[in-house]
Amino acid sequence: MSGKDYVEKDYYKVLGVPKDATSAEIKKTYRKLAREFHPDANKGDAKAEDRFKDISEAYDVLSDEKRRKEYDEARTLFANGGYRSGGPGGNGSYSFDFGDLFNGSQGAPGGGGGGGGIGDVFGGLFGRGGRQAQPRRGADVETEVTLSFEEAVDGATVPLRMTSQAACRTCSGTGARAGTTPRVCPTCVGAGTVSRGQGAFALSEPCRDCRGRGMIVDDPCLDCHGSGRASSARTMQVRIPAGVQDAQRIRLKGKGAQGERGGQPGDLFVLVHVDPHPVFGRKGDNLTVTVPVSFPEAALGGTIEVPTLNGPPVKLRLPAGSANGLTLRARGKGATRKDGTRGDLLVTVEVVVPQHVTGDALTALEQYREATASDDPRAALFRAAEGA
Repeated sequence: MSGKDYVEKDYYKVLGVPKDATSAEIKKTYRKLAREFHPDANKGDAKAEDRFKDISEAYDVLSDEKRRKEYDEARTLFANGGYRSGGPGGNGSYSFDFGDLFNGSQGAPGGGGGGGGIGDVFGGLFGRGGRQAQPRRGADVETEVTLSFEEAVDGATVPLRMTSQAACRTCSGTGARAGTTPRVCPTCVGAGTVSRGQGAFALSEPCRDCRGRGMIVDDPCLDCHGSGRASSARTMQVRIPAGVQDAQRIRLKGKGAQGERGGQPGDLFVLVHVDPHPVFGRKGDNLTVTVPVSFPEAALGGTIEVPTLNGPPVKLRLPAGSANGLTLRARGKGATRKDGTRGDLLVTVEVVVPQHVTGDALTALEQYREATASDDPRAALFRAAEGA
């Protein structure tokens, strides 16, 4: 992408967020749009695929604090068409090459070129330098995976099938039919960019004849039609780390689409979904479970046995007089943390009241009621109500 294209794109408008949106708002909006326009959810819909690419491109810039700041500064700088400067003996303006500006090679009229300058600020932002076609980084790819509760807690290696743009296998990325080779574009002389005058300025833009590639294909490859790129489907084994949570987005560096002209590959972003478990829940690094206990166990106390996830049961001491909702803790029986340690298992006590009581049990309960008739559990409640 040329610098001009870069600053003319309104990434805030692409995502539909205000310019003062927080990182959390940008991330939330991106996730919503990515789900809506993801190629897997819109198979065969070219418009949705283009929209997804635009969304991903905008998020790549706005989610990075440094790149977002540079982008905002660049748009502000060129909002009115660029700089005007009164050079020695000039009329208050002079021409400059847009590409030179971002490469720090701009020179004042009649003087030698100055090093550094604005190019030091924006040079790395646009991923291009000089007048030579530079390596282009591959696009980022996003996919989704659904894990079981156990896989999310302990980690898992899962196969992911992805479709992305890569060098055409038929022509090895040249874009030319077998037995032929591309020729250097005579318009840009292989640079991929040309300077076009616009008023007081000369702006560097992608060459229209070669579409920024620097080469022209006279006899195009039948598979990629001369673009040198083709959709490539591949399956790769991806390790999902232990302790991943539902809706977490994992970045796998260098696992995205291949770059062009020797450029680095893009990144792979995996959105994780976790299926619920019928017994266990999760709070951060801790697992949760609700364990029923009988009334005698709650009143008299004792030792209860509690299940664990993918492990043997543990025994916990239940204090006498335990109330419904009491939480006990089994240390080291929770989810795996990033450092390899484990969280805890939080055990919530649920006192079970029998639905039907007969025989000796009924007699014993009636005797218990008579023995504790003087202990009114609601007395403190009424006293508080009357005091209020």
